[in-house]
Amino acid sequence: MLLSIIIPIYNEAKAIPHLVPALRSVLAQLDCEYEIVFVDDGSKDESARLLETLAENDPRVKVFSFSRNFGHQAAITAGLDFAAGDAVVVMDADLQDPPEVLLEMLELYHQGYDVVSAQRVHREGDSAFKRWTAGCFYWLMKVMVDERLIPEVGDFRLFSREALAAIRSFREQHRFMRGLVSWLGLKEAIVPFQRRGRVAGETKYPLYRMLRFAWTAISSFSALPLRISTVLGFSLCVAGLLYFIYVLYGALVLHAVVPGWTSIVALQCLFSGVTLLGLGLIGDYVARIYEESKHRPLYVLSRVANTSVRPGQARRAVVLPRCEAKVPAMPAVSDPKPASDLEVLSEVVSKGRVTRV
Repeated sequence: MLLSIIIPIYNEAKAIPHLVPALRSVLAQLDCEYEIVFVDDGSKDESARLLETLAENDPRVKVFSFSRNFGHQAAITAGLDFAAGDAVVVMDADLQDPPEVLLEMLELYHQGYDVVSAQRVHREGDSAFKRWTAGCFYWLMKVMVDERLIPEVGDFRLFSREALAAIRSFREQHRFMRGLVSWLGLKEAIVPFQRRGRVAGETKYPLYRMLRFAWTAISSFSALPLRISTVLGFSLCVAGLLYFIYVLYGALVLHAVVPGWTSIVALQCLFSGVTLLGLGLIGDYVARIYEESKHRPLYVLSRVANTSVRPGQARRAVVLPRCEAKVPAMPAVSDPKPASDLEVLSEVVSKGRVTRV
């Protein structure tokens, strides 16, 4: 059995020296072969150089580098496209997804589950505001996207080969992997875990990115905003008709001019605002249809290490020619001790090739 660990990387130079030893100490307990698939999502720090150093010292480390930042979901997609394992795990690089959970995931995988998802039962180090916004996000996703979405379940998941084949078939531009997994409806198990604080670096999901991510999820899976806009517009039309009847009754029956320039202006502003909101929603959906119709690639691979890829291996992906050259295989090595990784990365730092921020 081959286990693939997919780790998206974006400006994680401070976290990588902590991640690799912790991950390898867990993988050493497994009775199976493994590969670690890093996907560099256009990092601007020294993450790419650190990953290349790791790949040079271990043939089981595969590195796929994007030409620019295409986003976390695209990085996960690329890892899934090129993972060779019988079981594939997606996890983050900041150690908020504990590697120890892999042991429980594999136990459930061997019991026949196609998807094993890790569910956060506690968020260590998060502020009350962060926990509140996260709770609102998952509630909104459950109401507006898919009621099968499980609260506090992110992208930390294990996929069987069958689930991987199904996920690979989705190639839409605006991606919400959690929604795609729930939409499939495969046999899924849940593993609860305590979410740690970041081992190093800063979060890549501030509030504005969470809001944008939430809108991507909603617009990719639901037309509910358009329906709400329709209902709101219809309600305001009814209210406007009733007000017109009231004004007409006052003028013809009561022979009185109904005062209310202020109310008329306020209603006009309200109706105009709702109209523009509806047009904005329609415009955003049309723009997403337009982007999908162009069939642009989901990502561009500019560099790989310890592997090779060929054009057409993944649909809606661009592979630059230099990625086709096969990297010479290194002789098999035994599991290095965690200190070995630290020594390798420390050497890179000591040579001044890593910028401390």
